Amino acid sequence: MIESRCSIVSAKNRALEAKFLTNTARISEMLSLTDEMRVIIMLESGFPDSGYVDTLTFIKQLELSSFYLDTASIYRLKLSLETIRAISNFFKNSKEGSYPCLKKMAEPVILFPEITRRIDSILDKFGEIKDNASPELQNIRSSIKDKEGQISRKISSILKRVQAEGLADEEATVSMRDGRMLIPVSAANKRKVPGFIFDESSSGKTVFIEPIEIVELNNQVKELHFAEQREILKILVEFSDFLRPYQPELLMSAEFLSEIDYIRAKARVAVSMQAGKPIISEERQLNIQRGRHPLLEATLKKEGKEIVPLTMMLNKDKHILLISGPNAGGKSVCLKTVGLLQYMLQTGMLVPASEISEFGIFKNIFIDIGDEQSIENDLSTYSSHLTNMRDFLREADENSLILIDEFGAGTEPTAGGALAEAILKEFDEKGCFGVITTHYSNLKFYASSSRGVINGGMQFDVQNIKPLFKLEIGVPGSSFAFELARKIGLSSEIVKFAE
Repeated sequence: MIESRCSIVSAKNRALEAKFLTNTARISEMLSLTDEMRVIIMLESGFPDSGYVDTLTFIKQLELSSFYLDTASIYRLKLSLETIRAISNFFKNSKEGSYPCLKKMAEPVILFPEITRRIDSILDKFGEIKDNASPELQNIRSSIKDKEGQISRKISSILKRVQAEGLADEEATVSMRDGRMLIPVSAANKRKVPGFIFDESSSGKTVFIEPIEIVELNNQVKELHFAEQREILKILVEFSDFLRPYQPELLMSAEFLSEIDYIRAKARVAVSMQAGKPIISEERQLNIQRGRHPLLEATLKKEGKEIVPLTMMLNKDKHILLISGPNAGGKSVCLKTVGLLQYMLQTGMLVPASEISEFGIFKNIFIDIGDEQSIENDLSTYSSHLTNMRDFLREADENSLILIDEFGAGTEPTAGGALAEAILKEFDEKGCFGVITTHYSNLKFYASSSRGVINGGMQFDVQNIKPLFKLEIGVPGSSFAFELARKIGLSSEIVKFAE
C-alpha cells in the first residue's frame, strides 16, 4: 500500500522493510513528520508532487574514479536537485511555526546551485546534450549539418534524375538506413544506378541504393558522428570528475529526497484511509476511539456499506479484554483491528481512529490467530495453539500486547476451557495487555471476578437474526444459540430440552 505510492527504489524498500519500533520518541517523530505531510497534501498546493527520481545508485558509484554518469543519469540528477530546491523553498516560505518537524529535517539540505548551472550548460530542457556543451561539439555538429545538407541536395538531384529516366517510382522519396541516405529503385533497374545496395523491401521489388556520388560524403558524416560520440563521452567524463568531490553531500541530498518520498507515500495512504495522529501515551494503556480496520473498511466501501467503528479502553487496572459473542459477530475483526492499528502506529503510520485515541507503546506483540499448524512437525491446530501459549507465557510481560483468537478452541471443551482459564490467569498476573476472543463460559466468569480482565460482548439483533458488529464493554457476549434456534423454527421441545 505504501510501497506502491513511492517513486524512489530506496523509499519502496524502506516501505517493504518497515521495522516495528519501540522507542517512543522515534515513533512520535515519525508520526509528526507523516502528519505534517498529510496536512500539506490536504491543504497546500505548492509542494512538489513529481520529480521524485532515484539518484542514489549512480551517486554511490561516483566513488569509483573510472565511473561516469550517462546523459540520462545527469538529467535525473537535475530533476532531483530541482525537486529538492522546490521542497526547501516551500518550507522557507511557509508560515512561521508551521510544519516544524519537516522544516527541521529540510534545514541542513544543500542545494548545489553550481551543479545545476553546470548541468544546464550541458543539457537542454529535454535532457539531450546541447550543441554548445563544448566548442568542439559545436564545431562537429555544425559540420554534420553542413555535410548532411550537401548530401540532401545531392541525393535529391540524383533521385529526380533517376525518376526522369524511369528507374524509380515518381512518388519515391529519399530513405534513411543506418544513418545513410538512400534512394529506392525498382529491383529490375538496380544495375542502371551506380552505387551500393544497402537494403531491399520485404517484397524484393525495391532496392535501396547509395549512389556512388555521395558515398564519400556519407562516410564523412559517419566519421563526424563517431567524433561526436567521443566528444560527448569526454563531456560526460569531465562533468563526472567535476561532480566527484560533491559525492558525500549529494548522497545526503538523495537520501533526504528518498525519505521525503517515503513520508509522502505514508501521508497519502493516511489521507486515503482518513487516518490521523493519536496521542502517544507514556502510560501503559490502549484507548481506541472510533478505530476502523482500514482493509475491511475499503472492502465494505466498494459494497456500499459502512464499517462499525471500534471503541475500547485498556489500562493498568483492566489490561485484558475478553470478547465473546456469536459466530461471525465481529469478535475477530475487533481483535485484528486492535492489532493492526497498534502495529501501524509502531511502524510510524497514522491510524484510522479518532485523534483523541491514546496508544501506549509495547515492546512485543504476540499473536495467535487462525490455524497455524505446522505440517513439517505434524502438529495439530490445538498443539500449535498450545505451543504458542507456551512461548507467550515465557516471553510476555507487562510491556507486551497479546492477541488470541478463539482462545482454547480446537479440543474437548472441558479440558480446553480449563487450560485456557489457567493460561488467562497467568497472563492476568503478569500484567500483560491483551485482546482475547472466546466462546468459553468459564473464561467469562473468570473475567467477571478478575481485577485485570474485563468482559466485552458483541451486540446482536435477535429479532432480525443479524450481528450489529458493535462491541459493548463490561458485559459478556452470548452465542444466542437458543434464540436463533427458536427464530428459525426449531421444535420448542428440543430447545427447552437443550436449555
